[in-house]
Amino acid sequence: MKESVIELDNKKVLSDLTKIIPKENIKTNEPMSKHTTFKTGGNADFYVILDKEYQVEKLVRYSIENNLKLYIIGNGSNLLVSDEGIRGIVAKITFEDVLFEEDKEKTLVTVGAGCKVMALAQLLKKKEITGFEELSGFPGTIGGANYMNAGAYGREMKDVIIETKAYNKETGKIEILKNEEQELEYRSSIFKNKKYVILEIKLRLKKGKKEDIEKKMNEYLLQRKEKQPLEYPSAGSTFKRGEGFITAKLIDECGLKGYQIGGAQISEKHAGFIINKENATTKDILDLIEYTKKKVFEKFGVQIEEEVEII
Repeated sequence: MKESVIELDNKKVLSDLTKIIPKENIKTNEPMSKHTTFKTGGNADFYVILDKEYQVEKLVRYSIENNLKLYIIGNGSNLLVSDEGIRGIVAKITFEDVLFEEDKEKTLVTVGAGCKVMALAQLLKKKEITGFEELSGFPGTIGGANYMNAGAYGREMKDVIIETKAYNKETGKIEILKNEEQELEYRSSIFKNKKYVILEIKLRLKKGKKEDIEKKMNEYLLQRKEKQPLEYPSAGSTFKRGEGFITAKLIDECGLKGYQIGGAQISEKHAGFIINKENATTKDILDLIEYTKKKVFEKFGVQIEEEVEII
């Protein structure tokens, strides 16, 4: 049987990728539902694991030279992927080395972008380093947390970041961006313009006591369990905080808690969360997002904005 042009092209891409990335780190036609915390999304043409920094540079150059779409992800904790999947390459960064520099005044922690925030928080607790407890429940990677300036309980990544090492796709060079150069605002940063790939983050923290750190982390975990629907797949808070209003409160006052489209539901526990209640599709979630935005605008005359990134 004669092969299609697409199949032949994909065979060539696969062959090319094996020259950049170990074959065992490459998957074809890979369901993105396996790689997002929403547990939805169609197949990616190629899904690759990048466990070395140099692979980022080589893969970015290859994708540009061959006009291939390239999506860099961390833990998929803030992504909503189309049911039709992704044409091109999805690359997950997993390098996660952690280095410590300590003196009497401060502790500097340099972390590979692929390090999971929860794992980092546990390591910091073990090392008796404080200042990161509020962020310890973020389900993504430190690179993803930097990318979106993640925050919780009054603390954001911008409060602890000193600088970030990133690969500039336009110049082909690695740059060090200081905190003030990163445009770190509420759930946003300069990295959202897709010009850079985050490689490494340096944090400023300080010495503490293990029992105090553990107590704070446990308190925040208890609050999350009590207030958030952690038992269901989601991308955390679905909507951004409003200017002068609490988005979840408006959704609640629209009587939308528990409202469901297909398998997607506005959580009965927290109106700011849309959850994958029962085998939801991405379309179910998107339809519910749009319905919620419409109802809030009709009742209160304000536009609410989703926090999740849609591919």
